[in-house]
Amino acid sequence: MIQEYQLRILPEQAASEQSIKKYLAFDKGMDVRTITAVRVLKRSIDARQRTIYVNLKVRCYINEQPLDDEYIHTEYQNVEGKPQAVVVGAGPGGLFAALRLIELGLRPIVVERGKNVHDRRKDIAKISREHNVDPESNYSFGEGGAGAFSDGKLYTRSKKRGNVEKILNVFCQHGASTSILADAHPHLGTDRLPGIIEAMRNTIINCGGEVHFETKMDGLLISGNRVEGITCSDKTFKGPVILATGHSARDVYRYLHAQGIEIEAKDIAVGVRLEHPSALIDQIQYHNKNGRGKYLPAAEYSFVTQVDGRGVYSFCMCPGGTVVPAASGPQQIVVNGMSNSQRNSPWSNSGMVVELHADDLQDRSLMEVPPVEGVEVKGGALAMMEFQERIEKLAWMQGNMRQTAPAQRMAHFVNGKGSYDLPKTSYTPGLISTPMHFWMPKFIAGRLQQGFKNFGKMSHGFLTDEAVMIGVETRTSAPVRIVRDKETLMHTQMQGLFPCGEGAGYAGGIVSAGVDGERCAEMLAEYINSEY
Repeated sequence: MIQEYQLRILPEQAASEQSIKKYLAFDKGMDVRTITAVRVLKRSIDARQRTIYVNLKVRCYINEQPLDDEYIHTEYQNVEGKPQAVVVGAGPGGLFAALRLIELGLRPIVVERGKNVHDRRKDIAKISREHNVDPESNYSFGEGGAGAFSDGKLYTRSKKRGNVEKILNVFCQHGASTSILADAHPHLGTDRLPGIIEAMRNTIINCGGEVHFETKMDGLLISGNRVEGITCSDKTFKGPVILATGHSARDVYRYLHAQGIEIEAKDIAVGVRLEHPSALIDQIQYHNKNGRGKYLPAAEYSFVTQVDGRGVYSFCMCPGGTVVPAASGPQQIVVNGMSNSQRNSPWSNSGMVVELHADDLQDRSLMEVPPVEGVEVKGGALAMMEFQERIEKLAWMQGNMRQTAPAQRMAHFVNGKGSYDLPKTSYTPGLISTPMHFWMPKFIAGRLQQGFKNFGKMSHGFLTDEAVMIGVETRTSAPVRIVRDKETLMHTQMQGLFPCGEGAGYAGGIVSAGVDGERCAEMLAEYINSEY
């Protein structure tokens, strides 16, 4: 017999399959020996009150064994000799597009400017050790994209856009823990992602597709109003194109703009990384001076408020995580956060950002950004990207023109004071104390100051000089949208061009990019079928 139950139990009761069995036997009046297996279908933590509960939906197997796998398999066919499509970018959007093309009987040619996921590690290590950023191999560029080394969070609110469960099951098929199917806020962990991504690449190759690393797209092959492939330095790849280059491929945006291919400026959010001791966040969120104890994970938080007509909110929270240098080129300081699967770092961090609308840049007085040599905000479709570049270079100048990041204690920032020293940090290139309230645009700094005051009132102890602000967080989303038709997902001007994922302005994370990749693959397949 198989029964499903909704449980609200203490963390220690939810800690293992055996403890769940014992609780079920007691609560339902069963003999524990008859419960052969328990599968957790959904799991979430309720930390709103002093007593913490774990909400579970479980499937209980009584006197029988589970016969099915814990996840749904996808069948991938051999596509050698089939019509081909070009996928530019091997981040989540590109990888899921390629896998879906294989399902649909098309042969994907994946072109990635960066290195494979294992070789990327060496270049990423150099950023902290030598303060050198390889513009083709960094936290943004390379196999797996930005998500490969930024925690692997799989939570998304974009569930109306496509099959989120399919994306999670495909991850499981390629080596992810099946816990991601149950957790309310699933994540893969930076330490486990490389193996999963490599398995996805191997599926593409084993089915007859191609994956080319260190191969940068120079331009599109255009005939009239039709895209027929791409050009690289010494190669040409033919076929309709899924353009999934990620939100940091600024050269691609400039190329499209120069070619007269329609793009538009998009709203973004800009701010800092805020890092607390993880033990302090555990104490605050779990309402316990002893922290999380033995059975609870590192605590998460989420804050949002309105200040002078703009949202101020936490973004990409990394409990038990680290802050990493995420620049994609020279003369930039960009920070991001990540966590390993165990989330056991002594620190917790999140982006703390302010909404910035494209229209805001029309009033230059609002920005009050000091001039930066070599970076001009001209306006138009690239204005938001140029604003990002200016802030990132300004932060680099504050950081002694290295990857040393400008930083300030949170409470000092709110009170307009400098920090004569800084707390220990997970940011390995190092920090330099600087009055961020002074040089950041007042449009952003002023709203962050008030936002932090609001958050301190919402959560006692959160506003503290134990927390450090690390600048700058600018790559929250693409600063450009590559315009496409809502129905066909094809560019409004160019047939055969399918802008995809976060870099095209239509996704906001690993899962939503994967969903968008699958949808673009489906529309490309319809396009090929209509052509031939």
